[in-house]
Amino acid sequence: MANRTDPTAKSIHGTNPQNLVEKIVRSKIYQNTYWKEQCFGLTAETLVDKAMELDHLGGTFGGNRKPTPFLCLVMKMLQIQPEKEIVVEFIKNEDYKYVRILGAFYLRLTGSVTDVYQYLEPLYNDYRKLRQKLSDGKYSLTHVDEVIDQLLTTDYSCDIALPRIQKRWTLEASGILEARRSALEDDFEEEEEKEDEAQAMDVDVNTHEKGYYHGRSPTRDRDRDRKRDNYKYRTYMFTIVSLLDRERDYDRDRDYDRDYGRGRERDRDRERDRHRLRDEKGFGRERDRERERDGRERDRRERDRGKRRSRSRSRSRDRRERDREDGEHRRRRARGSSISPRRQPADDGNFQDESKKKKKKEKDKKSDGTDHPDPEIAEANRLRASLGLAPLKL
Repeated sequence: MANRTDPTAKSIHGTNPQNLVEKIVRSKIYQNTYWKEQCFGLTAETLVDKAMELDHLGGTFGGNRKPTPFLCLVMKMLQIQPEKEIVVEFIKNEDYKYVRILGAFYLRLTGSVTDVYQYLEPLYNDYRKLRQKLSDGKYSLTHVDEVIDQLLTTDYSCDIALPRIQKRWTLEASGILEARRSALEDDFEEEEEKEDEAQAMDVDVNTHEKGYYHGRSPTRDRDRDRKRDNYKYRTYMFTIVSLLDRERDYDRDRDYDRDYGRGRERDRDRERDRHRLRDEKGFGRERDRERERDGRERDRRERDRGKRRSRSRSRSRDRRERDREDGEHRRRRARGSSISPRRQPADDGNFQDESKKKKKKEKDKKSDGTDHPDPEIAEANRLRASLGLAPLKL
């Protein structure tokens, strides 16, 4: 919420005013301590107090590109969008030079072409010194007129890309602006007026000696004509020099635009390479993780296969042992049951006696009638057998 543009603010050059600052610089400003502590809740009235406390100007500096307080206040003005009259008062302030530079910088970002030339060109006559913080954190000496010339002739200042404006001579040719009047012309006119007044006083004093010429001297006329010609020549040379300066500025701007475009292209290529390297590193890490995952899965499958193999081996071993035990048991049983009474040797008397006794018992059991199917008869036979009587035969 603290970084949002004022809802009543108008769009500048077809976009949000804060978008005039590049996104990287804008994010650096939002993260800066000065922005969070000193610029929070500022209005157009309280902004003046912070502007009066400025002691240097500049863009970003240091290895992490920290923004200066000057740049933070420019961002705050873009956020709250003060009235044009307040900005003009900033520019006309002669007591605080940094307040003047702050207003001029803001007007250069948001103002129209005519307003930029109308309010910034008079500042060419301000030669006061300024402190400017460079990108390495050191300070350098500059002047107000140099900063104004940089704002009017270049497209980049304080790490902010300035909106494009037309050259002055094209605006003069189209009639939008009047020809610029230099302060030196006023000095030339004052000198000429002083010379004319001095000559007029000489004429008044020496009138009685030069009555034939009625106060006019051919020598003075020649001097005046010569001075006039010299003035015209100086004006002509000044015009030629101005045109040459414009051509030089145009060439310099063209070279600057080409170099700036190359620099931006180089930065984009470097950023693209950095993103590609980051993506490759991320792909390599993902591939390594995939390999580790596959290795863990392979080890787990090997362990499971080993466990299943060991269980099958143990089951096979148990089965073989059981089969072996069953086989031995069968062999023992077969061995025990293979000897029948018929195959016993005849001389084995004990075995024959036992078999005879067994047969006799079975015969006695059958003859006593106790195994009769009728239970009453079987019971009676048992009773008779106990008394020593013969069984009933029915």
